[in-house]
Amino acid sequence: MSSRYPTQPVSVYAKRRAKLARQLKAQGGGVALVQSGLEVMRNRDADYPFRVDSYFYYLTGFPEPEACLALVVSPRGDTRSLLFCRPKHLEREIWDGFRFGPESAQAAFGLDAAFSMDDFEEGLGELLANQSTVYLRMGEDDALESAVSDVLKTLRGKVRMGVGAPHVVRDLSQILDDLRLFKDKTELDIMRKAARISAQAHGHAMAACKPGMHEFEIEAELLYTFRKHGSEAPAYGSIVAGGANACVLHYRANDQRLNNGDLLLIDAGCELDCYASDITRTFPVNGRFSAAQQAVYEVVLNAQYAAIAATKPGARFNDPHDAAVKVLTQGLIDLKLLRMSLKDALDSKAYTRFYMHRTGHWLGMDVHDCGSYRDPSAKPSDGVAPHTSRKLEPGMVLTIEPGLYIRPGKGVPKRFENIGIRIEDDAIVTAKGCEVYTADAPKTVDDIHAVMKEGGRVSVARTRG
Repeated sequence: MSSRYPTQPVSVYAKRRAKLARQLKAQGGGVALVQSGLEVMRNRDADYPFRVDSYFYYLTGFPEPEACLALVVSPRGDTRSLLFCRPKHLEREIWDGFRFGPESAQAAFGLDAAFSMDDFEEGLGELLANQSTVYLRMGEDDALESAVSDVLKTLRGKVRMGVGAPHVVRDLSQILDDLRLFKDKTELDIMRKAARISAQAHGHAMAACKPGMHEFEIEAELLYTFRKHGSEAPAYGSIVAGGANACVLHYRANDQRLNNGDLLLIDAGCELDCYASDITRTFPVNGRFSAAQQAVYEVVLNAQYAAIAATKPGARFNDPHDAAVKVLTQGLIDLKLLRMSLKDALDSKAYTRFYMHRTGHWLGMDVHDCGSYRDPSAKPSDGVAPHTSRKLEPGMVLTIEPGLYIRPGKGVPKRFENIGIRIEDDAIVTAKGCEVYTADAPKTVDDIHAVMKEGGRVSVARTRG
């Protein structure tokens, strides 16, 4: 984060605050508080790079630590957006870099007022006095909850002076989660750009890969491409898993040698302007799939195509998973890794020996983004079970990522041992289906063979998403 922020027009953030204000008005108004987060020490005098809280950034675009947004909404809907932030400090700016300070922050980010964080406790008391409700993300910020608790105690002590204190503390999380679940045009534009960077990084990794290299050398190709094209950081710890390591779902070491004849699974995506991308590709280290590897790969690829076809408005969140599982399970039967009928394999969940995770998750400012997976309107009285997954709607963004992970064991032929394959893309639910916007990353067997043979100079056709 730097002084070049805000990266988007301030009207974008104002519209989001207005949506939140309408939700709060419907509940009688009050004061909503969202903090930006603190810098965290890595060791000794070195801090981790600061990454602003997603909820706070969604509502403000303000990139600095030690800040708090207060959204004050009257029962009539009159709204004020107030920011508390670090004061200007010229000496610290010599060491640590630019700070906006309250005056500049108010003007730059389109807020109604801004104050020094040094005055937060006193200002919080004034804000909460005579309010009925205070909204927090409960259980997420102990320091803020403690500060609010102290202010409430102080205000209650002033009751004889005619000062009232909020009598209700409500969790803000569900309201904000539902807002963030549906991406606006600004968000989708950023996510598409992040996806283009990440797809290019995957292509570079394929082109660079050779037997005898180490996983970390391929990871370096990813990181280089991310930063070269303007990404601030990886959206999550990159998984670069060769051979048997690909059967470890959250493999992180990235330190092993890549052997001729093995597959390499890369699960990596960049973050751009606080929005994540999330792509997984699996390819042969030596540039050519073996017959067994290709057989398993095509099962996973066809499962992903089935899941993509099931990703459309009106479908349930679980529908793409169910579509993928059916194809994966039939593939396991065809490969004789399962020896039973499709019905029996599905009913007994025998496939979970080789496929043990879900086929997708929400994606946005967080790689596992916020938002309930259950239908918020489900009512037993309407015949809809409370655990029913929610319906997909335009503007939702999710990953589609089936896989198979074949460890050595009873009934596993030698040719299939340690084959781990996952294929993951990011998709926007549209009015008629979905847009797979990570399709630039090579995915078909022919495309992968061509990219690795030609050193990344092949144009990938967007034929099937």
